[in-house]
Amino acid sequence: MSVTPLQALPLDQLRERTSAKWRTYPDDVLPLFVAETDFPLAPAITRALADAVRLGDTGYTGPDPGLRAAYAGFARRRFGWSPDPARMRSTCDVMMGIVEVLRGVLDPGDRVIVTPPVYPPFYDGIPEAGGVVERAPLRDTGEGWELDLGGIDAALAGGARAVLLCNPHNPTGTVHSRETLAELAAIAARHGAVVLSDEIHAPLTQPEATFTPFLSVSEEAARVGLALVSASKAFNLAGLKCALMVASSEEHAAVLRAMPAEVEWRTGHFGALASVAAFAPESDAWLDALLAALDENRRLLAELLAEHVPGARYRIPDAGFLAWIDLSALGWGENPARRIRREARVALHHGPMFGDEGTGHVRLNFGCSPEVLREAVARIGALVRS
Repeated sequence: MSVTPLQALPLDQLRERTSAKWRTYPDDVLPLFVAETDFPLAPAITRALADAVRLGDTGYTGPDPGLRAAYAGFARRRFGWSPDPARMRSTCDVMMGIVEVLRGVLDPGDRVIVTPPVYPPFYDGIPEAGGVVERAPLRDTGEGWELDLGGIDAALAGGARAVLLCNPHNPTGTVHSRETLAELAAIAARHGAVVLSDEIHAPLTQPEATFTPFLSVSEEAARVGLALVSASKAFNLAGLKCALMVASSEEHAAVLRAMPAEVEWRTGHFGALASVAAFAPESDAWLDALLAALDENRRLLAELLAEHVPGARYRIPDAGFLAWIDLSALGWGENPARRIRREARVALHHGPMFGDEGTGHVRLNFGCSPEVLREAVARIGALVRS
């Protein structure tokens, strides 16, 4: 059954927003950098927040706002996975969850593997938790990206204690296969290591790809892993501050329970209310319509780049609303986003922030209207022709 794509809000209405996407640069810049999307909220979320404002329900987050059960139901419907709500704990966002989990499983100075190019806050969160970053870059197969399992194995054999996994991967949009994740779990189990799986983009996996929650892959994965999840990327709720830390084993559930109470108190009350509404069955149709819109845009972007920026290298992502684009052939230096913003008036995320593998790259947010996407790429194309 075909799904009618969700329509983005008009640009003049979006410019009334006061979030980072719309206040970082002047109005003549098209902002396609930070991971905010341009769509209306799911109706259930709007109702939940409006009811809270009407009631003045703006206090501290309650002891059980229904968040854990709501996510368990969402995971069951969307991923065929039934995590135990009793083995979850909330906090304000995924990165804070990563830091707190790492504090619970690491000794100071332990090395944590990341798989660049990867989400820039990983490089800051690991030292905040007392760890040291160790790199095991993704492998470019010529058709896509995959984990370098041999490199991860060698790093763990050399003393690294944990792997910080990004699945689906930011910025490439790669959805790692069940087989890859099972092998990663086996490697981690062999070395007595922990795998933290950031699954914030999971709800945005396109239908032809299959997202597999790491903790569901095998008994080994359930034993060595913890997951970090949130409604914030899919439902555009980042400012409301709510995420879940999820364990499968009793050992890791004990790590979550041992965290200071303040970790859970940081959960935003509006974030919890909005996330419960997002994870509810009534928001599934909205999410499907969003996925349809993003599917059209990820394919449109390929056409636009071929037409206007023929030197660009871009692979259509499996998930999310972020495009990883190699502009090295254009000769615009290590960080082409700077010239694009300055001369084309389009703001993109700086590739080198994702690691050395980001040299010559940009990350583009296509969670917008097709019209905005066309205008942005046309502007970049004009810069190419000049």
